[in-house]
Amino acid sequence: MGSKSLFRKRSLRVEDDKRTKAAELTLGQSFYPICLVTILFFLWGFSYGLLDTLNKHFQNTLGISKARSSGLQAAYFGAYPLASLGHAAWILRHFGYRAVFIWGLFLYGLGALLTIPTIINHSFGGFCFCIFIIGNGLGSLETAANPYVAVCGPPAYSEMRINLSQAFNGIGTVVAPVLGSYVFFNFDEATALRNVQWVYLAIACFVFILAFVFYISDIPEITDADMEFQAAETHAAAVDRPFRKQYRLFHAAFAQFCYCGSQVAIAGFFINYVTETRPGTDSSTGSKFLAGAQAAFAVGRFAGVGLMHFFKPRIVFGLFMTMIIVFVSPAITQHGNTGLSMLYITLFFESIIFPTIVALGLRGLGKHTKRGSGFIVGAVLGGAVVPPLVGYAADKHGTPFSFIIVVLFFVASWTYAMAVNFIPSYRENADAFTVATVGLGDSIITTPDEEISVPAGRMEKA
Repeated sequence: MGSKSLFRKRSLRVEDDKRTKAAELTLGQSFYPICLVTILFFLWGFSYGLLDTLNKHFQNTLGISKARSSGLQAAYFGAYPLASLGHAAWILRHFGYRAVFIWGLFLYGLGALLTIPTIINHSFGGFCFCIFIIGNGLGSLETAANPYVAVCGPPAYSEMRINLSQAFNGIGTVVAPVLGSYVFFNFDEATALRNVQWVYLAIACFVFILAFVFYISDIPEITDADMEFQAAETHAAAVDRPFRKQYRLFHAAFAQFCYCGSQVAIAGFFINYVTETRPGTDSSTGSKFLAGAQAAFAVGRFAGVGLMHFFKPRIVFGLFMTMIIVFVSPAITQHGNTGLSMLYITLFFESIIFPTIVALGLRGLGKHTKRGSGFIVGAVLGGAVVPPLVGYAADKHGTPFSFIIVVLFFVASWTYAMAVNFIPSYRENADAFTVATVGLGDSIITTPDEEISVPAGRMEKA
């Protein structure tokens, strides 16, 4: 009987038409689930940073072109729409967030294990396929984790919360290139490839253990009913509009597509840029420079969270997006240390863009939140589209010149930053959550199986 009770309590299925304790979590009550999900942000930051390092590593060891090496990014980010609009989206709607976390970690671990035989056989195509599986896992995790962090806790701190969690993504992107500089570039080819195997074996072991931790942990689920409640409480606009008319969401997804494409292209060809424009710089040193740039990215996340404490998130978002274009443009013609400095500053301002687009794009979607999350995360497909274009241009005209493509896509993404600051319907929707008091009062949240006690003054709405 005790065993049956345990597994019933661990059920991964949640009824979306019922409210849970997640609707009004306070800061303290959301602390543990946010910390647990934040580990996922570190994991895919590490995986993403490792991918950028492997991009140059395979150019060296397998003698492939920049355009072909970008197949890693194409496989990785090309998997995201399949997850966010397909299998992960289905699991999220029919089961819940915890089920998607476990499913994504399983795929991540499986892909990591399968890389080992492909590396032994020096199969770049096979490795890309494994990266595609890993991308499906990480796409699943992002489909659930980004909206979960954005809505798990007081809505007023949504952007700050997701940027703070995403800061650990930045830490992961710092650790990976540092690791790569020591275990990939400072050894002969056979030893370096063997080191790659050990890295992915360690990743697989860790994520399988983490999947079990998610299974046994009591973390609050967030249902469509919870999201409708939050949207109604914050008076966010367009709650009752059909999904096809959520135009702000689609604009956010477009901005995410363009932004992610440019961000991935810069990181993927960063080492190429440095070795081409800075005389005497080898790949190992270039990897260390990439780690420094990713450190600037991580610092930018923390700085962005600090600024959002004093200024509205949409204002910080607009400023950072504008500064990206201002500083990346000179890197096309100003080479050496000057160009490198421009890229460092660019990565600093890139820091908050992805999570802030997620948070702003999900504003006021109510019961459409889970579906909307799939569209915004699926827009990461830009990371599969833009890098091959940049790689082709780099093969023909050099890496610095190819960054013209990066600038054009950043400008397209910038249109959303301008919209949330200057178009009234966008601006009012973004500001509605900023002044919300949900989760900041005296809500009494009980266990998942008990009723919710709602503060006086909200009883009539509960």
